[in-house]
Amino acid sequence: MVQAGKSERGAKTARNDATVTAEKPQAVAGLGRAALLRAYHDMVLIRRFEERAGQLYGMGLIGGFCHLYIGQEAVVVGVQMALQDGDQVITSYRDHGHMLAAGMDPRGVMAELTGRRDGYSHGKGGSMHMFSREKNFFGGHGIVGAQVSIGTGLAFANRYRGNDRVSVTYFGEGASSQGQVYESFNIAALMKLPVLYVIENNKYGMGTSVDRSSASHDLSQNGAPWGIPGAQVDGMDVEAVQAAAAAAVAHCRAGRGPYLLEMKTYRYRGHSMSDPAKYRTREEVQKMRTERDCIEHARQHLLALGAAEAELKAIEEAVKTQIQEAADFAQASPEPDPAELWTDVLASDVAASDVVAGA
Repeated sequence: MVQAGKSERGAKTARNDATVTAEKPQAVAGLGRAALLRAYHDMVLIRRFEERAGQLYGMGLIGGFCHLYIGQEAVVVGVQMALQDGDQVITSYRDHGHMLAAGMDPRGVMAELTGRRDGYSHGKGGSMHMFSREKNFFGGHGIVGAQVSIGTGLAFANRYRGNDRVSVTYFGEGASSQGQVYESFNIAALMKLPVLYVIENNKYGMGTSVDRSSASHDLSQNGAPWGIPGAQVDGMDVEAVQAAAAAAVAHCRAGRGPYLLEMKTYRYRGHSMSDPAKYRTREEVQKMRTERDCIEHARQHLLALGAAEAELKAIEEAVKTQIQEAADFAQASPEPDPAELWTDVLASDVAASDVVAGA
């Protein structure tokens, strides 16, 4: 309870701090040892990849924007474990973790980050604009909330074609108040489209606390006016995420329409590599790292299930080698040929000379 003499800003801060400390792992049946080991591997892979990406950015080998996923790994790994082959994924600009969870090659992702020819977009897309039709990953998108309407369109295509695929559409709490989000909710509910909306609520939309930016403090209920069921999930617990996602995906796949999950998660780094994150205290970040880290939580559960320290160490060493190989591959890959400027554009029938001449 906030004391009466405190300012509004002080009240907001107190409420936010209470949220950080109050969240506890949800009681779920659990994945079992083998599945949890896979989840542990995938979360470690994403974190080590992102840490290395941050290093390469600091060295000047990655340019442009770079939004790291460190801290949020349990969300995408848990959701991906609930999907089937053919289900689609689309997300925002904080997208490297989603690519890796979908099975995209870390070498190709890192090569794209460094703007090299062997990247998924041949060095022309960078951090926010990668795509893999093979893995049904329909991109990171730099415009806030833009992917929500596109993800809804993917679900419409599934319904039109009569298949049983589900479109998983990720967005952050900062995008959750966008008009196009609610327009998407309306059409998805009206047509009972098979789309799972996942709000990754990492507490800060850029530098603004969600408590200061959203009048709704239970974002899982944002679809209620359209009859879209929703649930809040402990996004720092991969088993809780998988259990909630499995139920939500089954709902969508059964033709019952869209579902909304709010993942209560946390990012350890700033909004992007250029963000010093001075809007929160070091103590808050450290508290989350020490008490709520998703990888450490999974590690402790694995040890309780009988996994050996050596087994977990072997996973970590294998990931370390894989990330080193990805970094080496990216730096050895050649830069794109200048002629690539004229490929992968809609106006492919326009001559390059006409474009240069301003025709």
